[in-house]
Amino acid sequence: MAQKYVLGLDTSNYKTSAAVVCGNIAVIDLRQFLKVREGERGIRQSEALFQHVQNLPEILGQLREKFDGSIGAVAYSTRPRAVRGSYMPCFTAGMSQAVSIASALDVPAVGFSHQEGHIEAVVSSLEKRPEGDFIACHFSGGTCEVLLVRNKTHVPENAATFKNYNGENSFYDIEIIGGTKDISYGQVLDRAGVEMGIPFPCGQVLDEMALSAESGTDILTSVKVKERCVHLSGFDTQIRNKLAEAGKEGINNEQIIREAFEKMSDSIVKMLLQSAEMTGLRDVYMSGGVSSSRFIRSTITERLNKKGIGIHFAPGDMSSDNAVGTAFLGRRFLWD
Repeated sequence: MAQKYVLGLDTSNYKTSAAVVCGNIAVIDLRQFLKVREGERGIRQSEALFQHVQNLPEILGQLREKFDGSIGAVAYSTRPRAVRGSYMPCFTAGMSQAVSIASALDVPAVGFSHQEGHIEAVVSSLEKRPEGDFIACHFSGGTCEVLLVRNKTHVPENAATFKNYNGENSFYDIEIIGGTKDISYGQVLDRAGVEMGIPFPCGQVLDEMALSAESGTDILTSVKVKERCVHLSGFDTQIRNKLAEAGKEGINNEQIIREAFEKMSDSIVKMLLQSAEMTGLRDVYMSGGVSSSRFIRSTITERLNKKGIGIHFAPGDMSSDNAVGTAFLGRRFLWD
């Protein structure tokens, strides 16, 4: 059967994203950050929803300028996680647009969770997909979860004739086995960045700062890891207090941020070693915007590889919010 083009839409609390995939190739990948007021550390759901409604016609117009093929299906993000009760209003913007487009084109529309899209963006980019269970991390601005992921077969025989699949099922059984007990790594970074006057979201700027610092400090308490979980609110407070005192005793912001990245990387390594010990699994797939940090990638890869743990990242910026993984899920559901 000839490969068909799948349009993917994802409207998270950070980005409006659209993509077109065909087979294993992302043909189009468009993303637009939501605008956050200066000094703010995030955006209300009502404002996010409004901005997505404004962004979608523009981003779909850009997509049409770059792509003149025929769409065979539309895939979209319905909710944060594939569990009952998981809901965020921002995803309704992409969902309503996707179902409307599919109806107008008379093609199937299929929905999946945002988290599954993140995982799929990683595993679809690799030469070989994991065949059995695996560990995945979803580290983003608002999420900090270590996941036990089990592949499952669920596709009904008439899947390709569906006109609107609501995403109640999924390709994966996902169990949270670790992560944060309070705030996320992404929130720690964004709060530190806003404290220094960096526009939200701050992760990329802070990553470059950590990489460029000649050395870190030794003034922050290590993040404790117990039963694959961390508490980060106290660590967050420490960082911002030290940043407020920066300049004293020859310590600057860059050194503090570098140590913060070092301490976060150390806690991630400990969480994943504990997770590998609990599950007996030796491969980890990293997703979410925090996983795109070059500092964290290099640090945890070196340390985990020495312990016999294989760690896998999506290429480029495919770790951050995108619609590519969602579109790949749609292709798999309908035609694989």
